[in-house]
Amino acid sequence: MGLITTVGLLVLCVIHNISCADDVTLVQVEQGQLRGQVLDAVVGDFQYLSYKGIPYAKPPVGKLRFRDPVYLDSWEGVLNATQHGSVCPQFNPITGVYTSGSEDCLFLNVYTPSLTPDTPYPVVVFIHGGAYIFGSGNTDLYSPDYLLANDVVVVTINYRLGALGFLSLDNEDVPGNAALKDQVTALKWVQRNIGKFGGNPNSVTLLGDTAGGASVTLHMLSPMSKGLFHKAIAMSGSATCDFGITYKPAEKAKVFGKALKCENVEDSAALLDCLQAADYDTFYSIAPTVLASEEITDVLFKMEHFTPVIEKKTGNNFLTEDYYSALTKGHVNKDVDFIIGYSSQEAVLLIDLYNAAYVDLYSRYQELFAPSEILIKSTPDTNLNVAKSVKEFYFGDKPVEVENLDLFVKYASSASIGYHAQRYANKWANFGRKTYFYIFDGFTDWNFFGQSGVKYGIEKASHFDIGYYIFYPESLNWSIDTSSVEYQVSKKLTTAITNFAKSSDPSVDGVAWPQYSASNKAYVTFGNDGLSVGYGPDEADYNFWAGVYKNARIPF
Repeated sequence: MGLITTVGLLVLCVIHNISCADDVTLVQVEQGQLRGQVLDAVVGDFQYLSYKGIPYAKPPVGKLRFRDPVYLDSWEGVLNATQHGSVCPQFNPITGVYTSGSEDCLFLNVYTPSLTPDTPYPVVVFIHGGAYIFGSGNTDLYSPDYLLANDVVVVTINYRLGALGFLSLDNEDVPGNAALKDQVTALKWVQRNIGKFGGNPNSVTLLGDTAGGASVTLHMLSPMSKGLFHKAIAMSGSATCDFGITYKPAEKAKVFGKALKCENVEDSAALLDCLQAADYDTFYSIAPTVLASEEITDVLFKMEHFTPVIEKKTGNNFLTEDYYSALTKGHVNKDVDFIIGYSSQEAVLLIDLYNAAYVDLYSRYQELFAPSEILIKSTPDTNLNVAKSVKEFYFGDKPVEVENLDLFVKYASSASIGYHAQRYANKWANFGRKTYFYIFDGFTDWNFFGQSGVKYGIEKASHFDIGYYIFYPESLNWSIDTSSVEYQVSKKLTTAITNFAKSSDPSVDGVAWPQYSASNKAYVTFGNDGLSVGYGPDEADYNFWAGVYKNARIPF
């Protein structure tokens, strides 16, 4: 396998007459030397090399705040890469916890079975989720042990979040999408350096969950990302999801400035100076609503204030074309094989919040049932008609109330994540590369967020659940029973991912995973009992939403 063993490590030390504690992990990268550490995997009898907290861009502070990232210069001496770097400032709305972190947070982590494999390993680069406002690539949730057992190099990254990562002034100084350009900069670092860790820069797979999955689909559209990766996996997120659609981002920046007491928000230079001098710890609590209606539609899974934008052309852009236009015209990075999918009931994540507040809110303001894209582009009459049709499709003659929470969860799962995935896949599959589709329906004790549904009689996979089968969450301190159903589900998922990274074929356990097309709509379901093949994932829901957009005269 090429995985480091204790005996092999001792042999290396004897042959080279070096200190095992310090020098066996030394790596020379473009910027200087790194010292990592040898770690025991939580599963299997093997060890791997870990390099944490590697800076890949200059700290985006002072006059670099909100601006495009700047590639990192060299450092002096040997960088100790045994601890994670700072997380980016963030507020987690699920836990209600704000973490100040540091603006100096552009770090990545590299994990490898061996620095000197016989054949370079495929590389998996993971982009964490968190609605573009929270999360990190750190091992508290994303330890790479399960994946490394299949002989790949794993890279996880931090990128700027919230206003720091996505504020746009719609000009050359701050065109927006700084966080996505952070990700691009990390991918450039991988291209230049991953060979030193035993990785193959010509075989890079992007893997993302939730907002990370949406980011993956955006890299597939961006000219800036072309050639930096070769395969892509988007889990529970795509470009058109409700939470990634923002109205008037430049106006939001002005409202944001007013909330921070900036004196001249109409002068973009003065506004930028003020925002760059402001205390970032005050940013998270500001909701820069532009429309009065946004005070109501500002709900989780439906709206975030700072998200990816379509940039004004300035010469150094991540994306300047509408998602639908790019996908329809084929202005995309076509040389990419692709997997996309979602969990069976994504919205279980927020079920307690639905019960406590959101169901009543939707019952009072039924235009909330209209997708964000339609709300922004349509008239009030159209929005109300759309909302009525959505309510009738998912609730029938039953009222929108907590007694029908299961119906609300089914609606929210499709509206927030589900149909958007197939909407994207149907267009991507037209470009001739391999496309695959999945639904994750495993349910065990490892469904950390899905457990919220049990008390309501729902035992389905939630948003975020799949990540805990692919990465080991150190903060949860789970014991691993390799004979358990949990671990067998994890093995199937991680084997499918690494098979895809190696060969562009994710088939596993003798089950041939058929390629997806807009006509056959082939997919696999990952369940407790293994994989099964189907055709037409949640087809009735998808066809309904396609009709909704057609009636609203919004391209689908």
